[in-house]
Amino acid sequence: MNDYPLISQLKEASDYDKIFNLVKRTVEKTISRRRAGLSLVLTEIPNHIGAYFIEGGNNIYMNITILNAMKQLTTTKEEFNSFVYSILTHEYLHSLGYPEETTVKPLVKKICEEHFGPGHITSTISSHDLYSIYPKLRN
Repeated sequence: MNDYPLISQLKEASDYDKIFNLVKRTVEKTISRRRAGLSLVLTEIPNHIGAYFIEGGNNIYMNITILNAMKQLTTTKEEFNSFVYSILTHEYLHSLGYPEETTVKPLVKKICEEHFGPGHITSTISSHDLYSIYPKLRN
C-alpha cells in the first residue's frame, strides 16, 4: 500500500490548474485553511523571482522564464510538477495570511513531507535553495 497516495496525482497532473488544486487540498488538510478566488498568472518577471503574491490581491504570479527553464532541467514530469507544487504552495500560504518567509518555508516543508514523504522531490525542493539543486538555473 502506498503511504502517500497523492504522489500519483502529482505525477499525473496535466496542467498548472490541476497542480494548484492539489496545493489547495493539501494545504487545507494540513492547516485547515483555504482561500477561493485566486488566479494563477504566468508572466515575465525578473529571474531572481520565481513567483510572488501581492498582499490583498487575487493573483499568484509565476515566472514563465523559470518555468520554461525548469521544463528543460527536470528529467521527469513528476519532478517538474513537484517544482511547480512547491512554488505554488509557498505563494498560496502567503495568500492565506502568512507573510513571513521564516514561517512559510518550514510550513511548505511540513506540508510536502506530510503528503508526499520526506524523501520525495517536493520535500527536497521545499527545504533547499533552488540553485543548489539546479545550478544550471543560474545561467
